[in-house]
Amino acid sequence: MPKMSLKAARNNVNLTQTQAAEALGVSVSTIKSWEKGITFPKQPMIEKLCELYKVDYDQVNFLP
Repeated sequence: MPKMSLKAARNNVNLTQTQAAEALGVSVSTIKSWEKGITFPKQPMIEKLCELYKVDYDQVNFLP
């Protein structure tokens, strides 16, 4: 089964980029950068993303 993108995972829980950024304590530009694959979250943030987006690590494509 293909992994979903970070954007798809965020959209599945009906969060805007702004809401996700506020919940994670990062800037909106950081969320945009992760979703575009320009930069990538580090392990502690990946765990927070999985919790916020209600997904398992292996369901989301965190790297290109």
